[in-house]
Amino acid sequence: MASANRWELKLDEGVLGLIGRTPLVRLKQLYPETSVNVYAKLEMFNPGGSAKDRPALRMMKEAIAAGLVRPSTTIVESSSGNMAISLSMICGILGLRFICVVDPRTAEANLRIIRTYGAEINYVTEPDPATGEFLPARIARVKELVQQIGDAFWPNQYANPFNAAAHRDTTLPEIVQELGSIDMLLVGVSSCGSLRGCSDYIKNKGMPTAVIGVDAGGSVIFGGPGSRKLPGLGAGIVPPLFAPGLADGHETVSDLDCATGCRRLLRRESIMAGGSAGGVVAALERRLPQLPDGANVVLILADRGERYLDTVYSDDWIRSGFGEAALAQLAADV
Repeated sequence: MASANRWELKLDEGVLGLIGRTPLVRLKQLYPETSVNVYAKLEMFNPGGSAKDRPALRMMKEAIAAGLVRPSTTIVESSSGNMAISLSMICGILGLRFICVVDPRTAEANLRIIRTYGAEINYVTEPDPATGEFLPARIARVKELVQQIGDAFWPNQYANPFNAAAHRDTTLPEIVQELGSIDMLLVGVSSCGSLRGCSDYIKNKGMPTAVIGVDAGGSVIFGGPGSRKLPGLGAGIVPPLFAPGLADGHETVSDLDCATGCRRLLRRESIMAGGSAGGVVAALERRLPQLPDGANVVLILADRGERYLDTVYSDDWIRSGFGEAALAQLAADV
């Protein structure tokens, strides 16, 4: 028993003890003409580089406490990148085998990080025939692997209540402790763990904060038009963690919006954030006129930008996907 307890204690030691308590910074240069106070929660300061560290750690802690994960258990999860990196880091500490199911949209940079941590990659190359989406196909593969392996655990970030609980119990309390009042919170949606956790905290505390979900065009969460190439924002299914009423409003952004927002954030604040953060910045620009002078607005910037050097920060990617005119317009908008 003592050795088992020691194994569990690893989740609070070393690098994993650094998860959470990320910086909240004032963005004065992003939109200098506004009288609104804009703050960013920099989740890229988590040791795994993203907000996914929080739910990955919480889901693993709860699974171990419930006896669902033992030293012999294989962890299997579907991810477009960040959750896989977080679980790779945690499983590396615990000495657990981890298999990540990915699809062709997963960035090569993320795949290299996952492999470097020692995790295994399982590719889904064809989308689900019924929906044309890769996510249902990835989930089906996860279920197959869990059944084949036997002693395996699927955290299921899309439905696991501890995904949301991690943000309810850490992300929002950290922001409130520093700021006090929040008039508007903008958060990207994918598994909807961040959205649900933040919304639950706000509603439980009776806060007047307006929660705005930022979704990708082509995602089915809020049903926005368009298509998407970038991972990490939007989803091909409505995640079980989502529920009507979690958000007080939503904004649908395109891949080009994400690239513009990322580059604006980099040029004006020297913050290199990931693709979903650019979408959140684009959504903020649309919402600023609705806010009164002195309002406090918080953006949750989910991950770091080095993983997107070949996409939103690449002129060649913009040019090949959207054309020379779009690249010129992006430069003018930044």
